[in-house]
Amino acid sequence: MGRGRAKAKQTKVARALKYGGPQTDLERLQAELAGGGSVESSDDDSHEDDPYADDPYADDPYAKYVEDEDSEES
Repeated sequence: MGRGRAKAKQTKVARALKYGGPQTDLERLQAELAGGGSVESSDDDSHEDDPYADDPYADDPYAKYVEDEDSEES
């Protein structure tokens, strides 16, 4: 019995996404394209001495609980 109400809600959400969409902030886009935005440069050399700079799990709080493959010698 509840299928009609669920489908109506899904249709409403789908239409809102299709036709309503997010509003684009044109001033912010213009500033970003002109270089006036606060986008940081990826050419930052401040982490040259850091051996873990390219570690994708550097921010993972649980990474310290995982054993390294090198330490699993049996």
